[in-house]
Amino acid sequence: MKSSKRENLIRDIVINGTLLLLVLLWTIPTLGIFISSFRTRFNIQTSGWWTIFPHKEWQMVEEREIPEDADPDGVMNIAGATGTFDEFREGITTEDGRQVIWSGNKSLGTIRIKEKRWEFLPELTLNNYGQVLAGKSYEIQTADGGTMEVQGDNFLGAFLNSLTVSIPATIIPILIAAFAAYGFAWMNFPGRKVFFIIVVALLVVPLQIALVPILRDYVKLDLNGTFLAIWLAHTGFGLPLATYLLFNYIKGLPRDILESAFIDGASHFTIFLRLILPLSVPALASFAIFQFLWVWNDYLVALVFIGAKPDVQILTMRIAEMVGSRGSDWHLLTAGAFISMILPLIVFFSLQRYFVRGLLAGSVKG
Repeated sequence: MKSSKRENLIRDIVINGTLLLLVLLWTIPTLGIFISSFRTRFNIQTSGWWTIFPHKEWQMVEEREIPEDADPDGVMNIAGATGTFDEFREGITTEDGRQVIWSGNKSLGTIRIKEKRWEFLPELTLNNYGQVLAGKSYEIQTADGGTMEVQGDNFLGAFLNSLTVSIPATIIPILIAAFAAYGFAWMNFPGRKVFFIIVVALLVVPLQIALVPILRDYVKLDLNGTFLAIWLAHTGFGLPLATYLLFNYIKGLPRDILESAFIDGASHFTIFLRLILPLSVPALASFAIFQFLWVWNDYLVALVFIGAKPDVQILTMRIAEMVGSRGSDWHLLTAGAFISMILPLIVFFSLQRYFVRGLLAGSVKG
């Protein structure tokens, strides 16, 4: 009995410890992006994001001239430290915790003494978000010591375009897949099993092989470069998975409820609206999370069917363009990256209580 309890305790510790490690590995980079998005350009280029927390760092407390009796070609004793010139160049730590460094060359240099002291860089600013969201101009220092005014990147239009793409591209496939899943689960028609097998088989087809044929059709129909084009594309790519997930859930709903509705004279459409949709909220929410995150973070499909036109450019394309033009402006890149993360996080935490219920639906029969 004691052995069983001990084994369960060890198992719980291992499982919880592994989960905690995974959470930390996922959270730390996100925390770094979040903190960096509030730091100044100079601080990001000269120190890590973790330096905003109190930490010990070497600071110079004294600078001396090279002693006259010091022999750079031999062993020297300077400020309580003993070593060769190369060792002094790298820095020698004394017994009292100080660091002695030879700065310069053998003929001309100084001795710098450093101590570890507590410090932190709490300087945070909202200017990064102002430059990214509103396109405010900002000044940077040039190589010759002067200043230059640079126009910021306006992400607001791209953010709204991403919303315009993601919301319909999430709702449309959910509605169509819900109708299809109900039909496969509760309606009898010729070829039902064959059609369902075809839908499941489409899950393994890479979307990349469909991009060029669809693009050719869009060009003929003059749809390329419009929001309708990407709505239809994401709907087609998301329907197989949505139909499969919703079928498993709807198939597992109690048969008695539907039979009672049929006896009362309800039609399939009435049953779908009044019973199936309200009871399928967990499954609908689970797929909504998948579809919204995939569409929101999509770059390839948007690049193919929308292109780089500024008036319809979405957020991922804008960030990719920003990486190419402002690869050294990490204060703006981190702010833009965190802006792109805000809405998916809100969607996930708003619907996450349905997430596991929706995924496990139909997996257990009892």
